[in-house]
Amino acid sequence: MLVFNYLQALKTLSNYVEQFQTTTYSLSSHNFQKMNTVKDRYINPLTDFGFKRLFGAEPNKILLIDFLNQILPERHRIKDLSYSKNEQISQAELDRKAIFDIYCVGESGERFIVEIQKAKQNYFKDRSIYYSSFPIQEQGRKGDWDYRLDPVYTIGILDFIFDDHKNEEDLLHTVELKNQHGEVFFDKLKFIYIELPKFKKTEDELATHFDKWLFVFRHLAMLQERPKALQEKIFERLFDAAEIAGFSPEEREAYEESLKYYRDIKNVVETSRQEGKTEVAIEMKQAGEPVSKIQKYTGLSEEEIENL
Repeated sequence: MLVFNYLQALKTLSNYVEQFQTTTYSLSSHNFQKMNTVKDRYINPLTDFGFKRLFGAEPNKILLIDFLNQILPERHRIKDLSYSKNEQISQAELDRKAIFDIYCVGESGERFIVEIQKAKQNYFKDRSIYYSSFPIQEQGRKGDWDYRLDPVYTIGILDFIFDDHKNEEDLLHTVELKNQHGEVFFDKLKFIYIELPKFKKTEDELATHFDKWLFVFRHLAMLQERPKALQEKIFERLFDAAEIAGFSPEEREAYEESLKYYRDIKNVVETSRQEGKTEVAIEMKQAGEPVSKIQKYTGLSEEEIENL
């Protein structure tokens, strides 16, 4: 029962985050200029501004192509792509909208939805399925049409770990439609998820090009110099685009606002997680559970538990 309560407490985390994400924050221009909080050399690619600047702009689409080609099957590797509007409107009566971080089309017609997800969210997998329906619907044709579809990929770069994968080492998950025998039923709809927190390699341990991209997502904002392991031309292009010193005043202001939003979400996540652990620890302590068991289920230190 105590373990169940602990899991229930942790699941409230997504509710805190979702509630936070629906809140609008505003700053006057005068106060915002005073903040001047950015002292990093490079932008954080997990912020909305940073992600779209590096991967969602025509001048830098070579970066997106190079990254996607590390995770796509060989037959769908991209040579070129074009960006499409990232706001999709349903054909249903309710006219529900879907706004993607990046939506693009390969030269052979493949559709790619690329999303950054900063924190756990209720029904995240459901939302992925729902989003994938828009690129499918838009391929419909009036008049004679044989229903042939181009491939659709939904790619999620996650700054969290799925609950059902937390004990697995794999950080790259490719999901397909399969039958009861494990055979692929339809190979034109794929969901690819990357759990960034699982990536722990240091610069000296980077063995593949994919490793290097994951290192960028995890550490770019903390770097002051270009690592020796990231000297290829593609990463030179990335570092040039990511350098904050080259921003206009308007771009810098937009980035600071995006960075603040990202940090606020992370703080909400960490605060909610800590509060959940503390509540469980208090409950277990009152039930007379040994400190070692409380530590096992909450991750709190012996001193933290004794001070409750």
